[in-house]
Amino acid sequence: MKDFLIDPLKNLDSYKKILETVKDGISPIATYGIIDESLSQIVMGLNIHTKNQVLLITENEQKSRMIYEDIINLSSLDVELLPQKETFFYDIDISSDENLNQRLKVISKLNQGDDFIIVASIEALLDKMVKKDVFEEFTLEITKDSIIDLRSFSQKLILSGYERTATVEGVGSFSIRGGILDIFSPESDFPYRIELFDDEVDSIRKFDIITQRSLDRVDEIKISPTKEMLILDRDRELIIDSIKKDLKLYKKNEKILDKFNNYIELLKQESSLKNKDIITPFIPKENLSSIIDYLKKEAIIFIQEPQRIENKFKRLNEERMLKITDLLSAGEVTRRHIDTNYRYEEIIPSIKERSVITNSVILKGEAYFHPKAIYNFSMKATNSYHSKIDLLVEDLNHYKYRGYKIILLSGTKERGLRLKKSLEDFKFEASFSQDREKEIKSNQAIITPGSIHGGFEYSNLKFIVISDKEIFGAQKKKLQKTKKEKQKQTINLGDLEVGSFIVHENHGIGRYEGIEQLDIQGVKKDYLTIRYKNDDKLYIAIDQMNLVQKYIGSDTIKPKLNKLNSVEWKNTKARAKKEVEDMAVDLLNLYAKRESQKGFSFSKDTIWQRQFEDLFPYEDTPGQASSSLEIKKDMEKEKPMDRLLCGDVGYGKTEVALRAAFKAIMDGKQVAILVPTTILAQQHYNSMVERFSDFPINIGLLSRFRTPKLQKLTTEGLMNGSVDIVVGTHRILSKDIKFKNLGLLIIDEEQRFGVKHKEVLKELKTNIDVLTLTATPIPRTLHMSLVGIRDMSVIEDPPEERYPIQTYIVEFNPQMIKDAILKEMSRGGQVYFVYNRVETIDKMANEIRKLVPQARIVIGHGQMGERQLEKVMMDFLDKQYDVLVCTTIIETGLDIPNVNTIIVYDADKMGLSQLYQLRGRVGRTNRMAYGYFTYQPNKVLSEVAEKRLRAIKEFTEFGSGFKIAMRDLEIRGSGNLLGLKQHGHIEAIGYDLYVKFLGIAIRRLKGEEVEEEIETTVDLKVDSFIPSKFIEDEEIKIEVYKKIAVIENLDDYSELLDELIDRFGDIPIQIENLMNISLIKSIANKNKIKNIIQIDDRLKIELVTNKDMPLPLINELSKEYGKKLTFSLSENPYLELKIEGDILKIIKEFLEKINDFNKEENNV
Repeated sequence: MKDFLIDPLKNLDSYKKILETVKDGISPIATYGIIDESLSQIVMGLNIHTKNQVLLITENEQKSRMIYEDIINLSSLDVELLPQKETFFYDIDISSDENLNQRLKVISKLNQGDDFIIVASIEALLDKMVKKDVFEEFTLEITKDSIIDLRSFSQKLILSGYERTATVEGVGSFSIRGGILDIFSPESDFPYRIELFDDEVDSIRKFDIITQRSLDRVDEIKISPTKEMLILDRDRELIIDSIKKDLKLYKKNEKILDKFNNYIELLKQESSLKNKDIITPFIPKENLSSIIDYLKKEAIIFIQEPQRIENKFKRLNEERMLKITDLLSAGEVTRRHIDTNYRYEEIIPSIKERSVITNSVILKGEAYFHPKAIYNFSMKATNSYHSKIDLLVEDLNHYKYRGYKIILLSGTKERGLRLKKSLEDFKFEASFSQDREKEIKSNQAIITPGSIHGGFEYSNLKFIVISDKEIFGAQKKKLQKTKKEKQKQTINLGDLEVGSFIVHENHGIGRYEGIEQLDIQGVKKDYLTIRYKNDDKLYIAIDQMNLVQKYIGSDTIKPKLNKLNSVEWKNTKARAKKEVEDMAVDLLNLYAKRESQKGFSFSKDTIWQRQFEDLFPYEDTPGQASSSLEIKKDMEKEKPMDRLLCGDVGYGKTEVALRAAFKAIMDGKQVAILVPTTILAQQHYNSMVERFSDFPINIGLLSRFRTPKLQKLTTEGLMNGSVDIVVGTHRILSKDIKFKNLGLLIIDEEQRFGVKHKEVLKELKTNIDVLTLTATPIPRTLHMSLVGIRDMSVIEDPPEERYPIQTYIVEFNPQMIKDAILKEMSRGGQVYFVYNRVETIDKMANEIRKLVPQARIVIGHGQMGERQLEKVMMDFLDKQYDVLVCTTIIETGLDIPNVNTIIVYDADKMGLSQLYQLRGRVGRTNRMAYGYFTYQPNKVLSEVAEKRLRAIKEFTEFGSGFKIAMRDLEIRGSGNLLGLKQHGHIEAIGYDLYVKFLGIAIRRLKGEEVEEEIETTVDLKVDSFIPSKFIEDEEIKIEVYKKIAVIENLDDYSELLDELIDRFGDIPIQIENLMNISLIKSIANKNKIKNIIQIDDRLKIELVTNKDMPLPLINELSKEYGKKLTFSLSENPYLELKIEGDILKIIKEFLEKINDFNKEENNV
């Protein structure tokens, strides 16, 4: 296969010799002169041309990630990053597994013998893991026709580290439902569903983790362990003896004895150990190996800068010795723990068994690898052009004249086509090609998508690659696409648990008590039980579920229960309805007023606008792209823009706002960015200085931390027009601030400004374009209600999380806190320590000072004076402190990229949304972030708290935790958007009902016809429920009931039937009945039928009014059913039908006839 980026290497003498030497089995080979920029090309070449596994070893994680990204952004080759494993010597309850899963993916692929590229730092290679043959022994191979005994199979999965759950929602879990086994193995991108016929595998299918629906069938799968370290039953006694022997040295150290005796007990009970790092040193050596032993014997190991790697290991070793000494004195480890990882020299023999290539920029002596062949490479890095196309063309002409083959990497296709056009404007010809399967000739320049961190040139080959980073000054990196959840109508019951508050539209707020099965006159049905005030109970038939919603108000306020059949609820509802209608009128009037105003119409995008947007180093997320487009379209219209841009902190709102600002400045207008705090002003200012650096734009900053002299310069600049854009706090709203030509106002978090400031804002807003940013998510339902009343752009997609946040849920342990702080400080980072009690925060800060005397510690909380708090935050932002001990004030809007460790004290006492937002404060840069969520030692967590903390772990996956937190945050978002007054009504009637009322009010005011809702009751003598044998888990049962309750037509019915068979196997008659009743109810509802009641062998069908039963319909039905049908056209009209046979089938056919007649009538 040709590739014009890789193929030129074959013409390079030194490269050809490497291939020959490798083929002849000569090793080690030393090379010198290969620079970091071309490493990806060399490694890709070795993998393609030798068809072997290639392991590239670098000196640190950052470099390995950089080269991994280069290969990913250049090719579709199979490449994996082996991340460093986090060794943790404390007892863990829960820890996140993304890093572990990525490592297991690499191990599994090596175990299967795949010929791919692995990029790893030296740290990542020193971990001990289970031997390859043991890993293989626990890797299960399943084919169609395999025989599976579910009991022993699930036992083996548990030994391999899997966890049995009700639903598979992440890697390392499996679930069994009857004859269906779902499992998610680390090496696979999708979970698998294995369907059994008795004990024989009938089919194997991939399935979607979000919809839980099957995708493609496969013939065979391998299920590999989910742990690097497996404890074999045959080794348990040996491990216990080894620990006991070691403990004899620590007879007087109670802490060590307690901790390790506890581990001995767990090993005896064959419990699964949550942290195997602690017992790694006691596992028999013959069962352990390094990842090098998983490589094939013919694999190539490429060591970049071996001398630096040796030095790095020496430093690592010293750090490890110090750490173990520290932990030993704290009673967390024994001396044996020095052997938790391998030493570099211990893995050298395994490396030497493969083909080794070492590379240094200049030839140096080598301690471990004495070369049998030495080859020199001559290459250099390329120049940077920073979007100055004239300078680029000058150099390109020079290269072309000398007969070079020139490759220009453009990042994305769109950028490539724009670059081609820009070069043509300078009379330079380059072709654009997405397909690299062709040859490149001398004097030829080809633009192709792809991106690397730096370009390179081989002068003796006359071959040059110029990267997009050099051309534009910034790379366009590919975004890893995250799966989006399909939006489908469903009843929101959230994660309904016994004890949850629930809102019934007609009866008000009660407490949910679970699903109860009642047998009424021999007919079994499931009912939701709700308890109201004075212990009144209400049973709601499952098919009436659409009348209830889980109550969602704020985290802290508990609603009061209503009394059944009381006026109180009616009054509350009426009050909320009235307020909602008044607000809808105000909103519509405001919108109409704005529509009629005239503002400034901005020009279409300029070339500079395109250049500016090209300099953004990432590919836009879909939300950024659409929001940016919507905002710019608004700006080009004559009416003044008033748009709200919603998206979580870190979702890229600032970038979208800066593009709008740039557009305004290009038309000679000034821009003001108003922010609620000095810190935010400083952060926006820093962002702008960086983003606008290549353009002649004058930026001003107004906040109380600017000197009077600088403030004076800025105010004068705004008046005379020399300052193009200013960012500031409410200082911008002062009377002395006058703009020469203000065209765009950007307001960040408007709800955080006071009433006085909002009044000034109102005046400032007239006739200019306004863009408001908010970090609180706005719920989709509310967004839909406000379409055509409030212009809104939403960024829903998070940017690619390049490094996951390693999350630990642990007992509070001072030694661990010390460890975490020192670890962060050692890499120049900072730490948030969240402690939510103002009265004792000083005491806690002093304890941390004693623990880590070398750390500079500062306190911040909401009860400080505003100026004092701002100073603390600014100093922390300026890196004058290492640790900020603070209350949850940091949860809103703060973005300090240098903080990558967060420690939360008493995390079990916080709400889910709070924990979610706190965790989101770290992990915003290209380095690993850590979250330690702690609770009091020896405290038994309540079930709710444990669930909450477990959900934190699931935020990284598509667990339910994420969704709960989002709901909670959305309530705040709604309150912010609609005003505080409305917040009270949301609290009173629950969020979902509020939004429903709002939607109806707005539609009415817009002149749409809103029909009164009919609630059809279907009362038939058939069993209709979900048998517990079919679905055991209560939560899943409710989820399925919700889906059944919203069946609207035959398509929905068929789709759900397919899903249930796919997920649970053949469905019992009771569920089929329930689904048919739901379909019947939906058809009846559309045809104004309020009740369908079975009385012995007759069916009574009650309609709303006589109008709903016209004579032509009665004639048609009479012809069909004759004497079986009677009817009454009284004040309460009804039809009565005698039934013989399958009652559900008869009703469906009868209703379909009414439905067809009404459809025809409406179409006439």
